[in-house]
Amino acid sequence: MQDQATETGKRKTAGRAHEMNVDLIAVVVAVTDGKPCVLTIGQANALPSGPFELGHRSLQSGLRAWVEQQTGHPLGYIEQLYTFADSDRIGIERQQRAISISYLALTREDHAGRSPQRRWRSWYDYFPWEDHRTGTPPVVPDVLEPRLLAWADSADDVAARRERRQRCAIAFGFDDRPWNEELTLQRYELLYEAALVEEATRGRRASQPSPLPGLSMIADHRRILATGIARLRSKIKYRPVVFELLPPVFTLLQLQRTVEALAGRLVHKPNFRRLIEQQELVEETGATTTDTGGRPAKLFRFRHAVLAERSIAGTKLPVARA
Repeated sequence: MQDQATETGKRKTAGRAHEMNVDLIAVVVAVTDGKPCVLTIGQANALPSGPFELGHRSLQSGLRAWVEQQTGHPLGYIEQLYTFADSDRIGIERQQRAISISYLALTREDHAGRSPQRRWRSWYDYFPWEDHRTGTPPVVPDVLEPRLLAWADSADDVAARRERRQRCAIAFGFDDRPWNEELTLQRYELLYEAALVEEATRGRRASQPSPLPGLSMIADHRRILATGIARLRSKIKYRPVVFELLPPVFTLLQLQRTVEALAGRLVHKPNFRRLIEQQELVEETGATTTDTGGRPAKLFRFRHAVLAERSIAGTKLPVARA
């Protein structure tokens, strides 16, 4: 397994005035026992990653090779997520430039095993304020809101204080604003700017306020994870990528719970099932299961036409229950 010291891509581009590190980073997601889980290495504080090398045929092949080497987990569905190239993103020497090319990968629950090289952790362990399935998490009004508003009010002038408060209200649903599950990255960026996450206080003086609850990650891996969550939450509304996370056959309740786990909020059951039927995303298998604990539930599978035309068919997330 690649030593974790390579987390920022220690391989350098030779013969240039400014050296460059290019890292490939994977956000690998599975839904297990109703929890959206992300594949991690180390002490569950890093995403699988490694430098792009001359021997790699392509960026994707390089990423797949690193993930399989570090975790033993082969990747299926994969798409490029974002390229991070901020000059100060991980605080390395000024003569170097760090570029991280991140990818989002989806896998199924029956492949989400364990091994000494990898750990699956709920992404809500890193972002506890993002799970609204049972209502607003207590950390939001009890801890996060007062500390964010105190940061907003610490701005130098009235206009800056007003602007900060507005950003906080939009991102976190303060002042009776609606919660937008897709703003995961904006929320993390705000908390970083306010120095309320551990990553923002590394190397700073001890007088910095203690970070908010939530596991931290190396370098800017938690920022990359937030980007992956935001992308997936948006994507499940217009493309049926959720089938990548489900077994070949499933109940409609399993499908609903998977969508809810990803979105971090509940959906309206009748509306959800009506949309699934209207868009003809699934078909009955003719079999049933009693694993639900109640009366036998019908088993479904995604229609072959949906599997063949992923970019055309889509699904929408219904309005959440009050």
